Amino acid sequence: MTLVSFPSFLSKTLIMALSNSSWRLPQPSFFLVGIPGLEESQHWIALPMGILYLLALVGNVTILFIIWTDPSLHQPMYLFLSMLAAIDLVLASSTAPKALAVLLVHAHEIGYTVCLIQMFFIHAFSSMESGVLVAMALDRYVAICHPLHHSAILHPGIIGRIGMAVLVRGLLLLIPFPILLRKLIFCQATVIGHAYCEHMAVVKLACSETTVNRAYGLTVALLVIGLDVLSIGVSYAHILQAVLKVPGSEARLKAFGTCGSHVCVILVFYVPGIFSFLTHRFGHRVPPHVHVLLATLYLLVPPALNPLVYGVKTQQIRQ
Repeated sequence: MTLVSFPSFLSKTLIMALSNSSWRLPQPSFFLVGIPGLEESQHWIALPMGILYLLALVGNVTILFIIWTDPSLHQPMYLFLSMLAAIDLVLASSTAPKALAVLLVHAHEIGYTVCLIQMFFIHAFSSMESGVLVAMALDRYVAICHPLHHSAILHPGIIGRIGMAVLVRGLLLLIPFPILLRKLIFCQATVIGHAYCEHMAVVKLACSETTVNRAYGLTVALLVIGLDVLSIGVSYAHILQAVLKVPGSEARLKAFGTCGSHVCVILVFYVPGIFSFLTHRFGHRVPPHVHVLLATLYLLVPPALNPLVYGVKTQQIRQ
């Protein structure tokens, strides 16, 4: 199944699952505010967002094309990079078009089912991106700490299984989100103070019991973010230990430069995500526009930066 057809297939499957469910509750349309408190300057905010989205599209399509057409790049590092590029395309395209429509042409309304599908894609593919970042950290660890056994450990079969595990984890963990939301009752409060449909932002609008939704959302966040950040931290701790043993300051500086840029991109992905997660639950004093801006950029900045950091800075792809 091609990259283009997979999201379409997933959308149709999710629509059928939602429409065939036994819960026939009223389906309100939601109103996306955009950036709360900055309504007068939202068209200016849309400009950098549009540039980031364009960079994400061009950069990730280029990365996929180069890796697909060059057999010499069919190696673990580049295969994981192609997975990351494909996920980034879906993640950015799930967020940016509607957010830009809200900010530029005031297309604030979004249908109930469309909102749930957007929410599912955003959270599922964020989980998949986190999983691929763990796989890339593992690849760097094996390449630096066990270079002689790299091809034996990360052979094509293992890479395929890792990719499938990342995909299945994202789908299985996040499919309950829209299904559980279908059980909620929404009264008159259907205004979402956000630029896109986000799980907790939708849950807060319900006038029925939301304990299960909140508990499951917290569990998924702790499982994905907690385990993945721990795995990446352990991998880079071993990498740092190995780099410090490399003879020659020039080689060490080169390794530090490469790993440092990777760590910066990883932090750009995780830190705003963790901030958004904590703000929904504990950050009542955080201005809404700060929360929404960071939550939106967290879905657009990594897809725009990843092709530059992982692609352009890699000699083989640059050539």
